[in-house]
Amino acid sequence: MDVATIRRTEYHEADVVVVGAGILGCAVAVALGKQGRSVLLLEKDLREPNRIVGELLQPGGVAALEKLGLRDCLEDIDAIRVEGYEVIYFGQRVPIPYPANADATDRKRPEGRSFHHGRFIRKLREAAARTPNVTVVETKVTEMITNGYTGQILGVRSETAGKPDYYFGHLSIVADGYASKFRKEYIKNQPTSKSKFWGLELIDADLPSPNHGHVILGTNSPVLLYQIGTHETRALVDIPENTPSASMKNGGVKGHLRNIVLPDLPESVQPSFEAALDNSTLRSMPNSFLAPSTNKTPGMIMLGDAMNMRHPLTGGGMTVAFNDVVLLTELLSPTNVPRLSDTNVVLKQMSTFHWRRKNLTSVINILAQALYSLFAANDPQLRALQLGCFRYFQMGGQCVDGPVGLLAGIIRQPFVLFYHFFAVALYSMWIMISGSRSLRFPQAIASSVAVFWKACVVIFPFIFSEIRA
Repeated sequence: MDVATIRRTEYHEADVVVVGAGILGCAVAVALGKQGRSVLLLEKDLREPNRIVGELLQPGGVAALEKLGLRDCLEDIDAIRVEGYEVIYFGQRVPIPYPANADATDRKRPEGRSFHHGRFIRKLREAAARTPNVTVVETKVTEMITNGYTGQILGVRSETAGKPDYYFGHLSIVADGYASKFRKEYIKNQPTSKSKFWGLELIDADLPSPNHGHVILGTNSPVLLYQIGTHETRALVDIPENTPSASMKNGGVKGHLRNIVLPDLPESVQPSFEAALDNSTLRSMPNSFLAPSTNKTPGMIMLGDAMNMRHPLTGGGMTVAFNDVVLLTELLSPTNVPRLSDTNVVLKQMSTFHWRRKNLTSVINILAQALYSLFAANDPQLRALQLGCFRYFQMGGQCVDGPVGLLAGIIRQPFVLFYHFFAVALYSMWIMISGSRSLRFPQAIASSVAVFWKACVVIFPFIFSEIRA
């Protein structure tokens, strides 16, 4: 047993202490371990988790997984190939395949993967456990250990089998997820949530387009359908806060799903959805938004959903996480940062990290929030933008390849996002004006201006949240 292993196992000391063995925690532990860093990966519960999100990995995430040498974690978990999306708008269908050759690989079209979240996490944890220089420990982290004079984070205090425990490292990486225990203490921004995804697992659902994610749009908030196994399909139904049809007097959430959502689903899906309503337990997750922050705490980095979240409508969370790990481990490589105890150098690299990640993460963050605003349209202007978005997709070509390339994490150019978003806004205005009668033309002009203004109201707050440091 080498000295570093003895220090990790007996003295609980390492170069890096990672809090949370989820998507990002496992990936960053593996990546740093491969660089020769000594890593302690701490997780409160190593049992296979059972969640209803974190089940679809976009092509940009698959590519990052390959860079990290973790592509094999997608094997032997009954993962399903994802070739793109299909949007169904009041029964009308438009296919949105991932764009050919957009990722500059030999494959004609990039592919994503969908799977049971817990199975994927299990494979990532197994990969971490067999990586040299990494020790995985089941312990519940309760607080950070701080130098009272300098404010430097020295490590963490935890409970192992009910007894107090301590782990020390030059750098502590906190990746404890959307319900982070430490966020309030170290980050000024806090998450906001206006709706929840309610999840069902459908058995042998007959999806309109196999190997595609489905977005169902109608008079209600969006519904997502995607296969996560040979026989299992995930249904995620967005229900905003205080939805009247989901009140207790109307039968609660199940009443809303049965009476409001079920009739709007494709007929082929309705039997399996109704069976799931009758036979399975509903579970929910908040749909949160948390603008990114620059890590400024000496000795600590907060990453993943603990630091930055977006609406899960576009399935971009894991793509962001894996690409963050690729960038982080490049910036903190032994070549760039020989000693992780050199706090000033680490903090300088984290400032660089905050801005360099923008090309991808700002696109995914803004796109997720903007699309949700359109797809959950609750006023006339947003409904006009929703129609314009669907008609824009129907034109095909770059009107599809550009937006889905952004969503997939393949196109990493924020200005491409702004171009397509405002193209949709202008096209929505045109639809409104061209469809009006001559006597109502002045009213149509005024309404179209209101639509453009609403588009600005939707997107600019999220642009500003990305610009802020």
